[in-house]
This record gives sequence, C-alpha cells and structure tokens, in this order.
Amino acid sequence: MNVSFQLYSARDAGPWDQVLSTLADLGYTQVEGFGGVYEDPAAFRALLDARGLAMPSGHFFPVESFESGLATTLAAAKALGMSQLYCPAVPPEMRSMDAAAWTVFAKRLAEAGKRVQDAGFRFGWHNHNWEFADLGGTCAMEIILAEAPEIAWEADIAWITRGGADPLAWIERYRDRIAAAHVKDIAPEGECLDEDGWADVGQGVMDWPAIMAKLRAIGVELFVMEHDKPSDATRFATRSIEAFKTY
Repeated sequence: MNVSFQLYSARDAGPWDQVLSTLADLGYTQVEGFGGVYEDPAAFRALLDARGLAMPSGHFFPVESFESGLATTLAAAKALGMSQLYCPAVPPEMRSMDAAAWTVFAKRLAEAGKRVQDAGFRFGWHNHNWEFADLGGTCAMEIILAEAPEIAWEADIAWITRGGADPLAWIERYRDRIAAAHVKDIAPEGECLDEDGWADVGQGVMDWPAIMAKLRAIGVELFVMEHDKPSDATRFATRSIEAFKTY
C-alpha cells in the first residue's frame, strides 16, 4: 500500500530527519513536498532516499512559481524525483475574486500548465473551500476546470465539504480530471477547536470508506494524508495511516 503524507502537516514537528524517520517507521512510502522543504532539494532528497521514501508530488506557491519562478521550481522537482506539481492556493486577497477575475486566473493556470507539461511533469490545481463559493450560478472550481481543460485536479475532499459542496458528486462529475486526493477529516461540531476543527483521519465525520471506494473506482492512486493544524503530528500520522488501511 503506497500512501503519501503532506509534509506541511508536520511543519512544527521537529527536524525533518526525525519526521521522515517516523513516517517511514509508520509505513508511509511517499511524502508530498511544500515550500518549507525546497531550500536544498538535493540534501532533502538524500534524507528521503536514506529512509526509502519517495516524493512523487509537491505544492509550489504562489502561481508565479510556475511563471517567473518556473526554472527554480522545475529544478527542485527534478532533484526530488517528483512527477506531479500542484499550485495549492491563491493569496488571501484573491480568494474572494468574482467570476471574471477567476476566469483570468484560470487562463494563467492553463498557460502555466502547458509549460510544466512541456517539461515532462503533470500540473494541476489543489483546492480549498473558497473555490466553491457561489459566484452567480457558478464557482471558482468550475471556472478553473473549464478554462484550464488540460490541467489535473488534486482534490482536497474535506475542503470540498467545508465549501458546502458534495464531494461524491464532484468526484463523479470530474472523474477524468482527478489525479490525486488529499485525505483529511473534519471533527464533530464543537470538537478539536484548537486544531481548527480538523480531525485525524477516521476520527471525524467524513465518510471515508465511501469516498475511498469512489476515488479508487475512477482510478485515483495517489492519496495524501493531511491535517492543516495538528497539535500532535505523530498522533495524526499514526491514527491516519491505521484508519486508511481499513478503507
């Protein structure tokens, strides 16, 4: 069973060598990168190799990482052995854009995607909740997928739910676009407030058995454990992989 871990979840957990050793010992075989681990890609690759870990995917922020910063992004991706590169967000001031502004942004993603794909990588978008806000009969996620038809989608399932949308319906509708999925959970109402209401996978209200069955049915193979604000990253990593093994 190959299962990945978004390293952002362990950004406060201690030295990376210790974090990676813990993940490998728990049975993770892959990790997903973020900006906090790209300073010395060759050195980080050595840490991964020493523990038998691969990094098939990574987040690069902001979108300029795929425009003016593309050369640096591609160099890091190659050094770390990635095949899938994702833009994970827009800055806070852009998250309330109207439909017209999202259309302009989506065209930027489409152009960036062409350049990334020409370099031999898969390129895609990773969602949060704001992409599902109503924009007068549509939403940013629909706009991105329509205006950038060649890019992939790394679907963050719990953020879809927090955006007020039905994840199973979105998975079915865009079954041909989803290349990877983030696996996270939402705590019951009023719980885990110190963790922004997130829960370890299997400890929350998300119907992960049904969601995993749907994702596997459409051919998704890259599953990434994530918690945006864990109070104990080792606890999260441990509980989550154990729950994932049962799905």
